Amino acid sequence: MKAWQHFKTITYHKLLVMEGCFKVGLYKQGLLHDLSKYTPTEFIVGAKYYQGTRSPNNAEREDKGYSAAWLHHKGRNKHHYEYWMDYSMKEIPGGMAPAKMPVRYVIEMFIDRIAASKVYQKEAYTDRSPLEYYMLGIEKAPLFLHPVTKKQLEILLNMLARYGEEATFTYIRKCIVKRKK
Repeated sequence: MKAWQHFKTITYHKLLVMEGCFKVGLYKQGLLHDLSKYTPTEFIVGAKYYQGTRSPNNAEREDKGYSAAWLHHKGRNKHHYEYWMDYSMKEIPGGMAPAKMPVRYVIEMFIDRIAASKVYQKEAYTDRSPLEYYMLGIEKAPLFLHPVTKKQLEILLNMLARYGEEATFTYIRKCIVKRKK
């Protein structure tokens, strides 16, 4: 088990998200982000499957066929689009439908993606990294994001890739968060 390395990784990630949330004015979300990662259900799995280059949940998924830690995590953290999945009352493939995420959680999800990319890519990180990672995943799961949520997230990821973090965070703080108050 690599408990200390896992603790350092999740704490560094949490601090990066907190810093980003504070920059855009989402103070409470910055403080509360990913606290469930410190619970035994998630922490023990993270320490057991820790690799340092990717989420331990993927290693657990490869080992067991599912990730109990991820199921716990996504059910408690509203910045994950999977939290917003529900059964559909309409005839759609899979019987599941995404709900539109409140914009404050879209912003936290965006910042979470930046932080995860920085943690795992280290020096190789660029402002394009979160967009590139997103594009790899969205091809596999295009129906899991509500169209409005998808558009909001993609605008921010593209803005980050084109104009950088400082300009994107300023836009979020002045044009999105300020408007919501």
